[in-house]
Amino acid sequence: MFSFNDILQKIEQEIAQLQFTYPPKSLYEPIEYTLALGGKRIRPALTLMACNLYNEEIEAAIKPALGLEVFHNFTLLHDDLMDEADKRRNKPTVHKVWNANTAILSGDAMLIAAYQLIGETQPESLKEILNLFTITALEICGGQQYDMEFESRSDVTEEEYIEMIRLKTAVLLACALKMGAIVAHAPQADADALYQFGINIGLAFQLQDDLLDVYGDPATFGKNIGGDILCNKKTFMLINAFRLASEQQKEILNQWINQETFNPAEKITAVTSIYNELHLKELSEKKIQDYYDQAMKNLASLSIPKERLNILKEVCERLMNRQS
Repeated sequence: MFSFNDILQKIEQEIAQLQFTYPPKSLYEPIEYTLALGGKRIRPALTLMACNLYNEEIEAAIKPALGLEVFHNFTLLHDDLMDEADKRRNKPTVHKVWNANTAILSGDAMLIAAYQLIGETQPESLKEILNLFTITALEICGGQQYDMEFESRSDVTEEEYIEMIRLKTAVLLACALKMGAIVAHAPQADADALYQFGINIGLAFQLQDDLLDVYGDPATFGKNIGGDILCNKKTFMLINAFRLASEQQKEILNQWINQETFNPAEKITAVTSIYNELHLKELSEKKIQDYYDQAMKNLASLSIPKERLNILKEVCERLMNRQS
């Protein structure tokens, strides 16, 4: 089997060889810029790893894996535009380097390029792969819409939030894993179990991201602590803070949420103090562990030698034991 580093190296080599030669060049420069920003490359890696569980030849999975990475970066490009974000991976975002119209159009071209790459899947797997990818792409759009709608709502439930992050984050990880299994002609039950593994590890990953935004080490987290608090983002912790808070605590939370001018450090300290009083760190950690444990059960159900699962377990540990 390939090691995780071998797979990452293979992906970087393949991405470097992607060429967008259609005119005009100005349409594709932002795409090349976006892909060159790097990233963890987790999604294409999961596709190749899932394929490698059943087949030593992973070449057939490379084009759909690349398609997923291009698609993922397309979603980031448009997310940055919607969020009016200035930076992505410590570099100026596309709409800052160029402009909003360029970001929209180049993003559209990235989506088409993703379909083109996935369309190069082997014929016997193509229909199933395309159907899975198309459903996933629509689900991700739904997740983004929910996320935007939650900004103006004060009654978002924990169940609604979990469904939003399932759609926005987890389904693409699940899709990546199932794609690899399909290309490798894995048993249907295994492909489905890998999909559920991706859902559960994706939920754990996003919940941990929420947790690190409050309790992470700013030196290693890669972004400032408390960003979600400052923008009143509906997270697992804020939703549960309102669910569990006393009337006095709710009043304090509402004051900070409704205050238009404030000292950022004071707001972060005040809201975090309420999270501490309500033991939300521990509540989040338990939820994360529950999803992680379920993901491990999904892996254990696969019909392959258990030692072949070590690479996926290694990736899980990297994701879940991170500080950034």
